[in-house]
Amino acid sequence: MVKPASPRRHYVSVIWRAVVLTVGCTTVSAVDQVEWFGQGGATPAVQQAIDLLAQAAADGLDASDYRAEWLREAAGSNDSQSSNDERTDRLSAALTAAVRRYLADLHFGRVDPRRLGAGYRRASNGRFDVDALLRSAVAEERLPEAAASVAPRWPQYASLRQALARYRELADDAAWLKSLPALPGGKLGPGEQYTGLALLQHRLELLGDLPPGSATAQRYTAPLVEAVRSFQLRHAETPDGVIGKATFDLLNIPPAARVRQLELALERLRWTPMPEGQRLIVVNLPEFMLDTYEVRGDKVDSKIAMKVIVGTAGKTQTPLFDAEMRFIEFSPYWNVPPSIARGETLPRLRRDPGYFDRQGFEFVAGDGRVINGFSEEGLDAVQRGQLRIRQRPGAGNALGDIKFVFPNQDNIYLHHTPTPQLFRRARRDFSHGCIRVEEPVALARFVLAGEPEWTEERIVQAMRKGKSTTIRLQEELPVIIAYHTAVVRAGRVHFLPDIYALDKPLEQALGKRSQSVQAEASQAGELAAQSPAPR
Repeated sequence: MVKPASPRRHYVSVIWRAVVLTVGCTTVSAVDQVEWFGQGGATPAVQQAIDLLAQAAADGLDASDYRAEWLREAAGSNDSQSSNDERTDRLSAALTAAVRRYLADLHFGRVDPRRLGAGYRRASNGRFDVDALLRSAVAEERLPEAAASVAPRWPQYASLRQALARYRELADDAAWLKSLPALPGGKLGPGEQYTGLALLQHRLELLGDLPPGSATAQRYTAPLVEAVRSFQLRHAETPDGVIGKATFDLLNIPPAARVRQLELALERLRWTPMPEGQRLIVVNLPEFMLDTYEVRGDKVDSKIAMKVIVGTAGKTQTPLFDAEMRFIEFSPYWNVPPSIARGETLPRLRRDPGYFDRQGFEFVAGDGRVINGFSEEGLDAVQRGQLRIRQRPGAGNALGDIKFVFPNQDNIYLHHTPTPQLFRRARRDFSHGCIRVEEPVALARFVLAGEPEWTEERIVQAMRKGKSTTIRLQEELPVIIAYHTAVVRAGRVHFLPDIYALDKPLEQALGKRSQSVQAEASQAGELAAQSPAPR
């Protein structure tokens, strides 16, 4: 005869089931080995945990996902209970589940970026033992330090966190309770009058574009014009000081909307893998900027920044992923991708056969055989996939004079361009997906910094040689293609256009995740509450 389980054993089993949760893509069980309570009652770690969870919004997280208020109330009503009481067991299990989830969210992010189309590898997945960290942090009463240790190491993270706190304060300011008055004639230029000058000035002071206490403006003149230029620069607008429709609309966006934008940027930084190497390259697509970094222990230093041109929105968007740069090709050939050849190059060549020689094109067979000279037969063979079109190295080559290769499934790479004038544009999504860099020599010097024989002079000579030469890097260099619509540069927060419309899907995914987590926590609490008391 099977002996029935004791009520106490049944209760522990219920608690076990109640704290099953999901971290990242892996379902795990939180074993209740965390010593939250001792013979004298609650340890200091209990209050540390509750305070930590209650402040989750500071990192752009949702305190409701961790039942912060419920835990605070439960802990308060548990003060008089002994450490063996069933209420203490229930509270201990709930604390373990909540803090465990919080630490994992802070480290990995709340949603899997791959579900939203980002090809990031979870590089630190195998090195982060949340259970071991939680047990030691509680035992040593160092939960705040433990949380700080798992937050992203990116320099942007702390800056964005500070910006988030500031914009939360602005969200409560009455300056955005009503819109700015309509502009006379649809725009406002320097020297003109405007009934909304006082409100405009107040907003620009709050946003940090105008020094506080500036003299009240009677007309739209300096320093108000300079403040608008500052605002435009921070919002990816041409800083001409003229308030047209675009700038007017941006001035009316409430800080609460910017709060959400900052929260999404923090979430994406939690996705972004921090490589183990000492140097790395990051391209932020909405900002049209490339940054290089050096990593020394826990310190990440920004080195150089440059403008880039990225894939065209709605057509040939540059994908999000991370990879390792392995090669540099000087004076590269450009193998015209089949999609571009069929959709653009072949129609152009049929209309204008002379374009073939002007662009330095040649046909290449599958065995590598090169066929020089234009022919209709060659075009037909390209259409059938029997030949491909290649552009020889030279001043007009679409890749410019250098190509940085980091193998990936989308065949994306960094390269120079024969049309550098496009870097003067504020919005720079003009490419077929690959990324054009403004300062290729500076980037090559950074990439080859560990190879002293590659001086700047030698790099320039190889770029101008006109003969294709490929070198393999002695050390692979991580490259990350990122997407942040809020960044901080030189201590000032910049808000960028969501060029690929990726913010809304992320916001929706986070909302669904919170609904699921909170429903799970509520169900777990009900399950635990229904368990019989020990006798």
